[in-house]
Amino acid sequence: MAGAVKTDWGFPGDLENVSGEVAIVGVGDAIYQRASGRNASEIAITAIERAIADAGLQPGDIDGIMQSPFMGGGLTADAYRAHFGTKQEIWMSGNGGPAIWAGTAPVVAARAIREGKARHVLNLFAVDWFSQKGSGGEGPGQYHGSERMKANFELPFGWFPQPVYFATIARRHMFEYGTRPEDLGAIAVTCRHHATRHPDAITRERPLSLDDYLARPMMVDPLRMEDCCLISDGGGATIMTSVERARDLAKPPVVVAGVADGYSGSGAYWSQQGDFTASPQVFSAPQAFEQAGVSPADVDVLTLYDPFSIVALMQIEDMGFCKKGEAGAFVAGDNLRFDTLGLAYNTHGGLLSHAYVLGIAHVNEVVRQLRGEASSQVEDCEIGVYGGYTGHAASTLVLRRDR
Repeated sequence: MAGAVKTDWGFPGDLENVSGEVAIVGVGDAIYQRASGRNASEIAITAIERAIADAGLQPGDIDGIMQSPFMGGGLTADAYRAHFGTKQEIWMSGNGGPAIWAGTAPVVAARAIREGKARHVLNLFAVDWFSQKGSGGEGPGQYHGSERMKANFELPFGWFPQPVYFATIARRHMFEYGTRPEDLGAIAVTCRHHATRHPDAITRERPLSLDDYLARPMMVDPLRMEDCCLISDGGGATIMTSVERARDLAKPPVVVAGVADGYSGSGAYWSQQGDFTASPQVFSAPQAFEQAGVSPADVDVLTLYDPFSIVALMQIEDMGFCKKGEAGAFVAGDNLRFDTLGLAYNTHGGLLSHAYVLGIAHVNEVVRQLRGEASSQVEDCEIGVYGGYTGHAASTLVLRRDR
């Protein structure tokens, strides 16, 4: 893989290979808003209803639910049955939800399907963080600030919240590789271009040129506001089943071709990171691509968990789309737009310009691209990749159009 970095600061995960075993058959998104006036569970229900309709299923067909155990709104089996008026047994898993788990959920679902615990597995995630902010809540800052290491070591020294330490990382990347503000700007401008074409994107009515970006004031040098993710309410849901069963449903199946994860040795603390300008994608991406039998050059659309533009740049390098330190040239100009000959990137707008639902909408976007249903549709899209990220961990999910 081109551009691999030294690997003495972390390790790959040990997920089983489920290539060709499971498919995504339904996706649904809640309406993304700054403040929705609804709680996260209510938002999740909207996304679930839309995913079920998209798959051509009935609420009683869902017999598996995956969600996050520590953030966002979820549904218990009893709450699901009460809302939908069904009586089926429901297998539950806390190994789902957003970020890296949006990428690894198919492995857990495949095992449940194989063992007869479920037939149609739903992965869901929803947040009402913008509404919380308006009512005194702190959203993701509150979640990160409650971690003991950050509260006792990083916060007292002013290295918090996230824009501060990712600005430090961006500055280090500039020092090591000559990365320029224009390179970060190319990521932000591409995401905004795609968001203006997406019916649900929060920033769809606010176009952004590179000149506009460069004229914006610094938020935390060298990051401008457009380098940082949105905060919003919203949610998404994804339905998975066996490939054989998927071929009898309403939409063309999108098959899981490869899944892998990787971890740094530092835990969730960037101050302890052994390779400050790299991401754990260096451990997960090679495995996932090998399982799928593809290389980065085969990928038609890439969606990356993008809390900050510098995180996108690092993941593009670490996944092998270009050599380390050469992401600036790789993303320059229109290279990442859906209608060019380059790599189509975050064609819904990503966390920077679409909405802040922590990656589950990224997976849904890849599914729509492979079906030919996206608002910024890539021509002849056959291979799509989602890169999940949490700082100390990454996942890589390779999806393909059914053959």
